Amino acid sequence: MFYMNPQYLIYMAPAFLLMLLAQWYVKSQYKKWGRVPIRTRLTGAEAAERLKSTGGLYEVALQQIGGNLTDHYDPRKKVLSLSTNVYRGNSVAAVAIAAHELGHALQDQEGYYPLRLRSMLVPAVNIGSTLGWILIAVGLFINMIGIAWLGVFAFSGGAIFALATLPVELDASARAKRLLRDSGIIQGDEELRGVNSVLNAAALTYVASLFTAAMQLLYWVSVVSGRGRRRR
Repeated sequence: MFYMNPQYLIYMAPAFLLMLLAQWYVKSQYKKWGRVPIRTRLTGAEAAERLKSTGGLYEVALQQIGGNLTDHYDPRKKVLSLSTNVYRGNSVAAVAIAAHELGHALQDQEGYYPLRLRSMLVPAVNIGSTLGWILIAVGLFINMIGIAWLGVFAFSGGAIFALATLPVELDASARAKRLLRDSGIIQGDEELRGVNSVLNAAALTYVASLFTAAMQLLYWVSVVSGRGRRRR
């Protein structure tokens, strides 16, 4: 395939390493602070319910789902889904993640523009990520660089989506820290440090995703532009 060459590794090896580091770090922080119970002994679900009431998010439903670190908020259905360990756990990590997802619900309630923009990008990214590969492959195969550039343009949606995601996630984490501190759900410097560690680790995964998407896009730009120069 086109990407199985040394040039691809030059572009993508740093991104893969950063992604592996980010995944290791978030799991290690989740494991570490998942063992530290908060003083209030609230579970992630109880903390979410309290914060829902504080934020006036009465229309948001809360549910438990399977998996590990599968927590998410669905703005279309107004459903906050928490994995079992977060839903039932009373650890620093559990309430940090629950509050982060509730931060997305607050963004939705307020009509936070970056969240709306990210949601609008989803259909285009889903189509572009598939169509882009096809157009690039066809364009290079039949030596029609214009078609390949259309593929690069379609493929760029992934990088744009990753860029749009970053401020959404950072803002949700900032809201989570503020909510947990102001509500008294977390108490003391150690618990605050734990919340910061868990959410900062999660933020690193989004930075890694953006870097990976950007490097992959740059790789295809270099491939198509290089083929175009050889035609001249």
